[in-house]
Amino acid sequence: MSSGQLSYPGKVDILNCEKEPIHLIGKVQAHGVILAVHPETFKIIQASENTTKFFGISYTSLIGDALEDLIGKTAFEQFRNTSLRNSIFKAQELKIGNKYFVMLPHFTASNLIIDFEVLGEVWDPMIWQEKLSSIITRFDKGKTVLELCRTAAILTKEIFGYHRVMVYRFDEDWNGEVVAEQKEEHLESWLGLHYPASDIPSQSRKLFLKNKVRIISDVNYEPVSISPEISPYTNNPLDLSRSELRAVSPIHIEYLQNMKVGASLTTAIIVNDELWGLITCHHYSAKFINYFQRETFKFLTQILSNRISSIQTGIFNKKFSENSQVKEKILKDLDLGSPLFYELNKAEIPLTSLINSAGVAVIFGEEIGLMGDTPTKTQVMDLCDFLTQNKEPIFQTKSLKKIYPKAKSYQKCASGILSLKLGKLLDSFVIWFRPEIAETVSWGGNPEKKVFFNSSKQRLSPRKSFEKWTEKLNGISNPWKDYEIETAKSFRESLNQVILKQQKEEIVRLNQNLQESNKDLELFSYGISHDLRAPLRGISGYAQMIKEDYSQELSTEVIESLDTMLKTSQKMEEMIDDILTFSKMTKGKPQRKILNTNKLLEEILFSFNLGINFTNTKLEVASKLLETNGDRRMLLQLWSNLLSNALKYSEHAENPKVEIGSFPKDTKNVFYIKDNGTGIADVDRKKIFKLFSRSSKNSFKGTGIGLAIVARIIEKHNGEIWIESTPGSGSTFFFHL
Repeated sequence: MSSGQLSYPGKVDILNCEKEPIHLIGKVQAHGVILAVHPETFKIIQASENTTKFFGISYTSLIGDALEDLIGKTAFEQFRNTSLRNSIFKAQELKIGNKYFVMLPHFTASNLIIDFEVLGEVWDPMIWQEKLSSIITRFDKGKTVLELCRTAAILTKEIFGYHRVMVYRFDEDWNGEVVAEQKEEHLESWLGLHYPASDIPSQSRKLFLKNKVRIISDVNYEPVSISPEISPYTNNPLDLSRSELRAVSPIHIEYLQNMKVGASLTTAIIVNDELWGLITCHHYSAKFINYFQRETFKFLTQILSNRISSIQTGIFNKKFSENSQVKEKILKDLDLGSPLFYELNKAEIPLTSLINSAGVAVIFGEEIGLMGDTPTKTQVMDLCDFLTQNKEPIFQTKSLKKIYPKAKSYQKCASGILSLKLGKLLDSFVIWFRPEIAETVSWGGNPEKKVFFNSSKQRLSPRKSFEKWTEKLNGISNPWKDYEIETAKSFRESLNQVILKQQKEEIVRLNQNLQESNKDLELFSYGISHDLRAPLRGISGYAQMIKEDYSQELSTEVIESLDTMLKTSQKMEEMIDDILTFSKMTKGKPQRKILNTNKLLEEILFSFNLGINFTNTKLEVASKLLETNGDRRMLLQLWSNLLSNALKYSEHAENPKVEIGSFPKDTKNVFYIKDNGTGIADVDRKKIFKLFSRSSKNSFKGTGIGLAIVARIIEKHNGEIWIESTPGSGSTFFFHL
């Protein structure tokens, strides 16, 4: 067998039965034959090793033969036509040798598998009709789920004659409870007993969704192997998930033998596409009922499933509607102008009326409000830290201490919780609390002793004792109903809408404040222009007048002081101009249009008068720069500031040079301006775009606002600017809009 092939494990015991691949068991029960047929040639490629008993032909002789030779031309033509049309087959009655069979084909994982069962007892059509009519009529009388389950148990025992019939319901942890029972008088009642989830492992529960009816006609049968074990067509063991004849896990056989059961019949109760429970029949000797009788059993269970679904849906709709009315009243009374935290805590209709509970907590960050019977504020805040780890917006449990051990200290008031997380906030919750209830559970055997060491088989085996074992449970609350969980989901959505509405109103208010602030800032900017320029020009003017009129009478120190006054006045005036420019750049949206970048630069360079101001600098501008899409006024300012910096910082280089170019990148037009000046250190690269920040504070003139203006213009055009620079070797500024 290759390493990629699946196989049934050599050793299976109670500890690894959850992983037991029971669909790949490779054996069949003794009351029928399984054949695997090539889906294209219809030749038999695998067979159970009991064909001689049923067909009078050895399995070694059958393998390689055409299916038609076994079942006859008429049956084969009908079978082949169905196979070619689709993969849904009907049961076919046929005769092989002197025996009558039911042929049950199905496709599984590319394999065409056929079960052959002995036809067995056939009901008279009148009896068949009476049974179906009785099933429908008697189920119509059931008004509650419990009444329906009792009816199902009675009907099943009457029709099929098993010694014991139980209706078995799963809880949220997959433990089962016998909720209805019909039995022979001499048998001990198991009504009300609970059984641990391990009695029916998860893979068995999943198989019931694929194959709803499961018969074991003789618990003490000898399993029959399939030969060859590996399919020559798929190179894997046969997937027998949907086979009626699939052999039974040895663990389950031992379990039934320990219960003294001789035969069993089980069908799945499926409600809203989920496994709700089982109807399980026990017989204390071997018992076989044929395929058509089992179809009647399936029909009975389907009627039960539909009626349970109808009742549960009715209850859900009624309760959810009632809760929705309470929810609407709570939301109607909320004052959207006040924080939601305070509104929920002072609501006239308490949140405990929305979802039946003893207490509730409302948590918004560090704020917490408690109503009713709850843990302390500190305990609730610790619980919120735990709930934050859960990604789901709704969380519920009826036994909090099982998953959060700290809850044991307050299980009396909060054994169960239902919590909802508000929005995307990590620290805002509404939590409902349910108190501990005194509960006594009767188990079918001690659930703590599910296994024992079987010395004869040298492995762990399932328990032998199924005597009633009573346990008093603590730290458990009443479970949360499905309509309560849906109510919590609906309430969360409504609260999130309230939060969103409040946030929108807050954003509108902040926007209004921001607009007012911008207006104030605009007035302030113009105030600077008017109120600071006049006195500054007065200082500069008087200093210049004194210097010109009295320079011969003044000492050298005074003349130097006057020069300092004039320089600092000029620098301050430049700073005022730059602040005003920066203020203008932050106002309004860019009025974008396609611009010829070369012509834009010609206009700027003309104003720079390079021949007089930068006589030694070599300027290279690409002859065909890419087009620019932007606000002309802003881009004049952007290019002017970048070019001014490049010329200024390269002016003292040995051979000053500035290059301007462009290139396309990822559908964007990227522009660059390169100089061979002083360069920029790594530590300065991020801060040079901030207001009043400069990398060369004393060596070169400037206010530290130019690059901040550039960055703001780039931002307004949803663009990006970055630098490549080596100190002492120059810098290159890249940008796109």
